[in-house]
Amino acid sequence: MMTKEDVSELFANIAENAPWDLSQPLLWGYYFTNPTSEPLEQAATVLALQGYRPVELYQPELDDPAAPPVWVLHVEKAEVHGVDSLHARNGELMAFAQENQLASYDGMDVGPVGAPDVPQH
Repeated sequence: MMTKEDVSELFANIAENAPWDLSQPLLWGYYFTNPTSEPLEQAATVLALQGYRPVELYQPELDDPAAPPVWVLHVEKAEVHGVDSLHARNGELMAFAQENQLASYDGMDVGPVGAPDVPQH
């Protein structure tokens, strides 16, 4: 999980390098992983009821062909965040992953609303 210091560095990087107004909503993408897709499909339904938009459920290509399969759920929500609120959101989503017995909450990315995702890990 990202520490509060990591989140603070992310915001400093956005302020310095991205032409986005941090006082306006940005499109925050959140990622969850699991070895099977069914729990992620159920999680997507629950998250949609909480205002997140499911983007995709996919199996990424893994560098190691012997690695066990993994599924990724990507959801997004347009929100205004600061360091404290994003750090809290990450904690909430990590708890959600644990409560729903998902393998992990795998972090987030951010981009401008209305544009393709621009990872800012």
